[in-house]
Amino acid sequence: MAELNRAWSELKPTLKARKLSIDLRNTTYADATAIEALREIYAVTDARFITSTPWTQYLAEEITRESATPD
Repeated sequence: MAELNRAWSELKPTLKARKLSIDLRNTTYADATAIEALREIYAVTDARFITSTPWTQYLAEEITRESATPD
């Protein structure tokens, strides 16, 4: 989790209008803290998640679904 926070804090100021892609393909576990951090990143950037397994697809759907703001 510390590595994700460090990488995000370094990347965030440099993004500007560029599109962020987050590679989840080798992810085998994500705790609630990591999921919340990814939701925050997604909410700020509308990042695209790269997945390769049913688990990573599920994780990406959970992150994006929970980040959606109700109308």
